[in-house]
Parts: sequence; C-alpha cells; structure tokens
Amino acid sequence: MIEEKREIPTINTETLLLRPDRAAEFPGVIFLTDIWGIRPANIGMAKRLAEKGFAVLMPNVFHRYSRIQPNGWKPDDESQMHKALQTLFGTLTAEQMVSDGAAYTDFLLAQVGVKPGKIGVVGYCFSGQMALRMAAAEPDRVAAAASFHGGFLVTGKPGSPHTVIPRVKARLYFGHAVEDGTATPGQIATLEDSLRAWHGAFQSEMYEGAKHGWTVPDQPVYNELQAERAFEKLVELFDATLK
Repeated sequence: MIEEKREIPTINTETLLLRPDRAAEFPGVIFLTDIWGIRPANIGMAKRLAEKGFAVLMPNVFHRYSRIQPNGWKPDDESQMHKALQTLFGTLTAEQMVSDGAAYTDFLLAQVGVKPGKIGVVGYCFSGQMALRMAAAEPDRVAAAASFHGGFLVTGKPGSPHTVIPRVKARLYFGHAVEDGTATPGQIATLEDSLRAWHGAFQSEMYEGAKHGWTVPDQPVYNELQAERAFEKLVELFDATLK
C-alpha cells in the first residue's frame, strides 16, 4: 500500500493519497471525512477501500479550520462538543464545497497511477451533502456518489442539497441511520421523492439498528455489522461505475 501526504496548491490544503501500488493505474475515489476530520479510524477505512483497487484521495475537508491533527478535532471535553460542531459547520459553505470539490477532482485526476476520466466520491456525516453537491457540479467527471449517515441533505432553506439532484448524472447511494436528528424520516422521504422524480440510478436504504456515525470505528455508536454492509455497498457502487 502506497500512502503519501500531499499538498493541493490551488487551495493550500493537505491531503492523503492511497493506492495499492505504483505499477498500475487505478480508478480515482475522493473520500470525504466526517466532521471530526482525518484520523486513524477513517484512514483505516480509506486504506481498506484502496485495497479493493482504487486510488483514494482523502482531503482535509475542513482545511479552513485547521491543518491535519494526529487524532482529528473532536474535543476531549464533552461540554465543548456543541461549540466545536458549530465552528466546523461554519467553515464550509455550499459554494466552497463545490469549488473545493473541483480542486480535489482536478488534483486526483492529475496524479500518476490514477485512471483518467471519471471518479467516485463518498461522504460521511456533514460531508454527505458535499458528495451530492460535487456530483451535481461535476456531472461529466463524477460517475458515482455515496452518502453514509449524511446530515442536512434536506433543509427548509433555499439551496438545500436535495435540490441539486436534477443536475446529477452519477449513480447515487444513500445509507441512512434509523436514529439521526440530521436526517429525520420526513427529510428522508423528501429526499427519496426528489430521487424518484429525477429518474436517475439510485439506492436509498435504512440501516437497521444504526445510529448517526455508525460506520466509523472510533465512534461510540459504531455498528460493526452494519458498517460492513455499508463498506460492501460502497465497493459494489464503485466497482460497477469506475472499473
């Protein structure tokens, strides 16, 4: 496994690039972390995905907040959790998701060992909406986009993420938690109505017994059985669209 820390000069941010070896080209995938950033738990997830035959770019999504820290940004003091979340939410607007996403895509496709053409993108938690927005903004380069326990995919505000679905050409996958205040049953129903009206290729599924954040091993709600199912679905999506 090749793991390199790189800089994306156009937006002055750090990223990790992982791929099985240097001797071949692999389809490119952008792995967008949950809100607590790059850390050993999700680096392990990205490595596992790379081992399935992908060149995986893991950018520091919240680079306007901080450089990469060894264990991410989750505060040790629970009383500071709400404040930290609000700060992080405020560092990445919808417009910045699109512009940063284009920079990540440009950078990934320019790397030696990455197949030219189309990429996949996956987002977790807050970055689920970023995966969707990237697919809408880059319809000719994003072939597949996935969101796991994605939050705020449907809001009551103008420019809600679900409103960009008509511009998407990619195959989409949404994996939802059964207990998630950022993706209520009503919001998921609205999302699925929009997906059906779109007439594109998609899956939207609930994960039984899963709470928000269930895919990431360092989270207290980690659900190994359902995390394995999510990983299999992700590999299936990227195998079908990128290889």
